[in-house]
Amino acid sequence: DGGNDHVNIGTASDLSSTFNVYGTAWIETAGNEDTLTLNSTDADAAGGPKLNLQRNSASPADGDVIGTIGWTGKDDSGGWPGYVLIEGFIGDASNTSEDGRLKFSILKDGTARSICDMTTSNVVFNQDSVDVDFRIESDSSTTMFNLQAVNANNSAGSIGLNSSNAD
Repeated sequence: DGGNDHVNIGTASDLSSTFNVYGTAWIETAGNEDTLTLNSTDADAAGGPKLNLQRNSASPADGDVIGTIGWTGKDDSGGWPGYVLIEGFIGDASNTSEDGRLKFSILKDGTARSICDMTTSNVVFNQDSVDVDFRIESDSSTTMFNLQAVNANNSAGSIGLNSSNAD
């Protein structure tokens, strides 16, 4: 619509933007260049560019997934597993006391596992209780803090501070 300075695809309605698309989109490239770039030339101190995943539900409820970002790739049999997933949730949809939740999951032994689950009351690592170690590095040690999930005898793990035996 040149007269109104906007483009509509899949809809005759202006969806409140310059470029309006109703439906799904597929963007493909054959190389390793950036497939999508969001560029802001604004020079003030406010953040930009911005990517907003907006769930416009008529009946929002606690626990609703409000956006996901997933990474998939072929496995050696040609399947397309979801290797990594980030999900945003409504923790509390109550007006004036809204809460959010953010969850990171990765594929371990073919099953999606919660690696980090953040709410307004806590941050939980390894929610699914799998054999995953936790390590914090410093500028001089790769294991400044180490939490080993399971030891060599398959019993309870151990905690090490500035330990040099784990890596």
